[in-house]
Amino acid sequence: MRKFILAPALLATLTPAAAMAQSAREVRHDNRELRQDRRDLRDAQWRGDRHDVRDARRDLRDDRRERRDDWRDFRRAHPDTYRIGGYAGPHRGWAYRPVRVGYRFDPAFYGQRYWIDPVRFHLRPVASNLRWIRYGNDVLLVNVRTGRVLEVNNGFFY
Repeated sequence: MRKFILAPALLATLTPAAAMAQSAREVRHDNRELRQDRRDLRDAQWRGDRHDVRDARRDLRDDRRERRDDWRDFRRAHPDTYRIGGYAGPHRGWAYRPVRVGYRFDPAFYGQRYWIDPVRFHLRPVASNLRWIRYGNDVLLVNVRTGRVLEVNNGFFY
């Protein structure tokens, strides 16, 4: 009798919806930990103790790695959200080239046609002069006044 009562309860805990909710919560928790570790690193740098700075850097690196892993799991749990149509470059004969932070784009690459909705794709909200844009399968945070790339998320879309 107990086996029959426990089996549905066990199956309910293993549903994809429960796994997805837990994963989103983990990503939010990792973001909070990352912010706290950045504050701890700034405090350690301010005090000037090199051992504290080294430990704070290690903690920050570990939390970045954990957030990246949890984010990857979250994206795998929501595959349809991160599959969208093909990318068409702004110029004829355009070819994808990876970019880094600090790269300066031509305004045609960050026009309204390439804007990404941060809410839909679980990206952090940004100031009015910044925009999340799609560039190939990457998502970039670009300052629309200068065209400079501030953040790069490679392979964001499948």
